[in-house]
Amino acid sequence: MIADKKADLAGPGIGNYEDVEKILPSDYHSLLSPRETQKAIYAVKGYIEQQLCKELNLMMVQVPLIVTAESGVNDLLDRDGTRTPIQFHISNDHNVHPVDAQVVQAATKWKRMALREFDMKPGEGLVTDMRAVRKDYFLDHDHSAYVDQWDWERAITGKDRNLEYLKSTVRKIWKVITGAEKFAQKQFPALKDSRYPNLPEEIRFIHAEEILDMYPDLPRKQRETLLVQKYPAVFIIGIGWPLKDGFPHEMRAADYDDWVTETKSESGQPMHGLNGDILVWNPVTRRRHELMSGGIRVDAVSLRKQLEMSQQLDFLNFPYHQAIANGTIPLSIGGGIGQSRTQMLLLRKAHLGEVSVTVWPEILKEISAKKHIYVLD
Repeated sequence: MIADKKADLAGPGIGNYEDVEKILPSDYHSLLSPRETQKAIYAVKGYIEQQLCKELNLMMVQVPLIVTAESGVNDLLDRDGTRTPIQFHISNDHNVHPVDAQVVQAATKWKRMALREFDMKPGEGLVTDMRAVRKDYFLDHDHSAYVDQWDWERAITGKDRNLEYLKSTVRKIWKVITGAEKFAQKQFPALKDSRYPNLPEEIRFIHAEEILDMYPDLPRKQRETLLVQKYPAVFIIGIGWPLKDGFPHEMRAADYDDWVTETKSESGQPMHGLNGDILVWNPVTRRRHELMSGGIRVDAVSLRKQLEMSQQLDFLNFPYHQAIANGTIPLSIGGGIGQSRTQMLLLRKAHLGEVSVTVWPEILKEISAKKHIYVLD
């Protein structure tokens, strides 16, 4: 069981295509045609972007696809070094002024720097139409090498760095997501199907430490699966903090979300973390489904503590980390909402490949086609 928990800390929890074939639904038929799907994708995309800007006081901004390796701005996603970015050399000017560049894995760090660039004051923020490549994922029905997110970031004050501010922000995002579901069904009535109940109006908050108490003998993804079957929409707080079994709920990078700050549960029990994930029950795939990861970002104190715990204090030499340590970029809250993940859920799709175009192995396309799931090429 210890080995199972350790193996469950990262990745989709599916490691071979025999398992993928078993978990894909056998009674699936798309509710929308490919043409209708494309119209729905852009209708929902426009709705979510407008409403995120309205609810969180954000503005749409441009976002990089590539960054320099020396900047330290790229996102490593976790803290064990297993998910590395694509890196390439730009010889430029016959190698006199070369650039070593990386394809972004997420815009988490870049966004916080951008708050300063765009002179965002507390209560103001930005949202991006982010594209990234994560080459180290196992490609299944809801993990792809191509990643698209609404990466957002909002400047805050020191007094906003608390659990209630985090919850209030998550509730606003949840309002946007449930509103998008209603909007999609109004525009495309075929999406109303009794087999697929709508999302609950309220999202439930629960700490990772509480979930371990509920299911002490189960690996993380099994705990999450049982949880969202009981509560169809949850925000799990404190992802990254080592739990009493010796493992974090999931590995989380040490230099963006704050997972060490002490907090309390609703019952008054001591807990940790000002970050988390939005998870829902997907009635089409009949599996757990992650929509957003994010939270209140590290300040100088929590950054150093998390880097110490992760044995990564050398990161303090990077410009991004120095900016946090020196207080020259704003305190912030932010997150990444999966675009294709959200579209997949709201448009009642069984596979990410039905709403985004990327590369898939032939075996996955063959397995999917047998189940009446046709991915885009």
